[in-house]
Amino acid sequence: MKDQQLKQPGRLRKAPESFLDGDTINAINKHGVDEQRRSLLRKSLLAATAAMSAPVAGAFAAQGEGDPDILETPPWTKALGYPVAHHPYGMPSKYESSIVRRISPGLAGDNRANVAFTPLQGMFGIITPNGLHFERHHQGWVDVDPARHRLMINGMVDKPKVYTMDDLMRLPSVSRIHFIECGANSAMEWGNTAVPTVQYTHGMLSGNEYTGVLLSTLLEDAGFDEQNAKVLLVEGADGSSMTRTIPIERALDDCMVAYGMNGEMLRPENGYPLRFVAPGLQGVSWVKWLRRIEVGDKPYAAKDEASHYVDLMPDGKLRQYTSIQEAKSVITSPSGGQKLMSQGFYNVTGLAWTGRGTVKRVDVSFDGGKNWFTARLEEPILPKALTRFNIDWVWDGAPAVLQSRVTDSTGYVQPTYTQLRDVRGSRSIYHNNAIQSWEVAKGGEVSNVQIG
Repeated sequence: MKDQQLKQPGRLRKAPESFLDGDTINAINKHGVDEQRRSLLRKSLLAATAAMSAPVAGAFAAQGEGDPDILETPPWTKALGYPVAHHPYGMPSKYESSIVRRISPGLAGDNRANVAFTPLQGMFGIITPNGLHFERHHQGWVDVDPARHRLMINGMVDKPKVYTMDDLMRLPSVSRIHFIECGANSAMEWGNTAVPTVQYTHGMLSGNEYTGVLLSTLLEDAGFDEQNAKVLLVEGADGSSMTRTIPIERALDDCMVAYGMNGEMLRPENGYPLRFVAPGLQGVSWVKWLRRIEVGDKPYAAKDEASHYVDLMPDGKLRQYTSIQEAKSVITSPSGGQKLMSQGFYNVTGLAWTGRGTVKRVDVSFDGGKNWFTARLEEPILPKALTRFNIDWVWDGAPAVLQSRVTDSTGYVQPTYTQLRDVRGSRSIYHNNAIQSWEVAKGGEVSNVQIG
């Protein structure tokens, strides 16, 4: 396989959201890439890795033959660069300006109650940059003054507490890596294929390192009723006053109140200055702009858990309090909207995660689930965190259907759409963790399909 990688690497055209405009993509899909168009594309994609370069005809070194970008000295080698702190807060390269969060047109009538999807097709590793973390709001985001923000602990406690941000940041802290996934991730796919790219099928997902105080520390400080306490009511300070019920056993396990994300303070759209972190639970339980935690002995049946964020079952009944995100995976490259521009070797990569422990194994199929091959899991493999997987594939130009299937440490195996719908029906919204299929056409175009 290593010889194949060196002798004939495939060429992947990135998704339409990337650095090609729509007209060019449509023209390429219809007519292919002739020499004149290839020349123009090469000039316009000067810094785009693996773009429309000359056809591969041997080892990697052969790609440079006759290429002016190799033979000529580029302008940035002949001039001074920018000074330090040109941007006091570092910015991505202008050549990566297409890797941004995106809104699905028509999904919501008001963008204060909408979703901005993470561009999974452009990500590496398991950490999502803060500026690309997905957004989901119910009343818009707010930028809260940390000097005026307070966190109250009340209810079944001996000593009700009110903490300032300074108080919280003086307490013992921990930093832990976890995924966060909206319960409605992949919701548009319940009935049939609805969106073209992985950004829209799975982009309500991010992975981060959170820093803050373990919830158990705060509950012990307040003297909570260990014998009778069953749940917590967690409340946010936004316009919708988002409130969620959290089982006490989950709260004492690994929940925390976080003020840091990926080495810096939370961003306002992610809950600055304080967010509830509930590893393994759906994103709505990760209440942003956290202001109050009440200890109680029965579920509170708040509006966003009694009538919203419930599972519609085939018999018309609603299933409540199904907050755990079951094991799920998706191939991010190649994926919908991309195109395989030549036959040869490809590194197929993606993400796997589970709300019940760790990812144990990921299998990948290239023929729609008839045959499965075990993928490589990248370290680290952490509880309730994203896990990156890779597998080698040599595309021979024939049609293919790429799928991934995760098994977690409990033995749970990601279901097919048929298996999921047999239990849940096809009219639900939340907790769609079915196997995602990407169809590769003979011409190399990759599209979203549903199989099995």
